[in-house]
Amino acid sequence: MGDQSQAQSPSGPPEGDWLGTPYLSFRREGPIAVCTLDRPEARNAMTPAMYFGLRYAVGRVNQDPDLAGLVITGTGDVFAPGGDMGGGGAEDWLTFGAALGMDITPFDTLRTSAKPIVSAVNGLCQGGGLQITLCSDIAVVSDRATFRVPELFRGIADTYYSQMLARVIGPVRTRDLMFTGRTFGAQEALDWGMVARVVPHDELAGAAREVLAQCCRTAPAARGVVKASLDSYLGLFDRIGMNASLGAPEAVEGFRAFKERRSPDWVHPELRTDGRL
Repeated sequence: MGDQSQAQSPSGPPEGDWLGTPYLSFRREGPIAVCTLDRPEARNAMTPAMYFGLRYAVGRVNQDPDLAGLVITGTGDVFAPGGDMGGGGAEDWLTFGAALGMDITPFDTLRTSAKPIVSAVNGLCQGGGLQITLCSDIAVVSDRATFRVPELFRGIADTYYSQMLARVIGPVRTRDLMFTGRTFGAQEALDWGMVARVVPHDELAGAAREVLAQCCRTAPAARGVVKASLDSYLGLFDRIGMNASLGAPEAVEGFRAFKERRSPDWVHPELRTDGRL
């Protein structure tokens, strides 16, 4: 098993197997790399450096002839809840302010990876975490996992979700998930075709590695042609519209409401709930 260099600074730009943040680990298990989201004190909420580090991990695997594929997973009962709306951790080398003009998200990198990527979804999975799952080649999911698409509660017009989900589960179900922001379980995600397999929680790690090993035995050039065809089917999203929404008044109010643990002011007074949505 390979080790991350202990000489690395606790935070800093990626180098080698170090992913640039203490909240991600990169472990080698023979030909398989395992990237683990490990920020339990914040329920694995992803800082910009974590998003960037995951993107770097995919590139690391693709560039290393000793590695055949990548497993992405989380710690405890959380896979990933998406971006940290609190602004990131004090030890992160990349802050949200510095990231505003950068494309740090790993989604397209996952979609275009030459080597196979399996998400081992061990628990709560929503927002950017669910997008990571959808963009992986195969998602193997614990029977304890839960999912949600909460972006519209935050005032974000997430056209990546609306494009991809409509292709994967259809527009009717996409409206259900995006307009209600409801939580749903592993079996429903499987029944709707959002994930490939659901396994008992204690069998998740082994099942994910076995699925990845199976993928790695297929012919890489031929697999790449098939992957390109599937990627074309999923299509492009409205990046301009989505980016414009991020600085719009609704997104500002959505962020404030999240921080203040209340319903946003666009919610009718009689429909507001205690706590954040």
